[in-house]
Amino acid sequence: MTDFQPTPNQTVGPFFGFALPYEGGPDVVPGHRPNAIRLHGTVSDGAGEPIPDAILEIWQADETGVVSRELGGHDRDGFTFTGFGRAAVNLAGHYTFTTVKPGPVAGGAPYALVTIFARGLIQHLFTRAYFPEDAEAHGADAVLSAVPEGRRATLVSVADGPASYRFDIRLQGEGETV
Repeated sequence: MTDFQPTPNQTVGPFFGFALPYEGGPDVVPGHRPNAIRLHGTVSDGAGEPIPDAILEIWQADETGVVSRELGGHDRDGFTFTGFGRAAVNLAGHYTFTTVKPGPVAGGAPYALVTIFARGLIQHLFTRAYFPEDAEAHGADAVLSAVPEGRRATLVSVADGPASYRFDIRLQGEGETV
């Protein structure tokens, strides 16, 4: 019998942009929708340097807490809420999504699930972006409550303007996003 060597691990990426970013990807809802919000931030490494080639995806409930069961998360018809968005960061590591503030799902605090794909990662990463005005609900959220209290702030976005939330993601080091 032949003795085979295991294939070495590889990191995620590099991303060449073909079919990953797509028209309307960051726009979960149209920007002119009355209850549209902006969820944005930067993705940085352990030294605090921006990561210019990351791709982020969000999955979330609608404003009433209903998780979409619509097929075709990439489709954008201006009416159907799929709860999915994909954004590539720019050279400064900045991303922006246009979406709605999600409602609570199953008694937890409202959040957007964020998936991060970036160079140097062997697997993509998952985190959640919570919203600051839901502080009372944060205590009842099973996932957020499981995070050590001193690290929970890394999961809560910051309101930085009308209908705008900043959620910076640090992949390692001081202030690492959980």
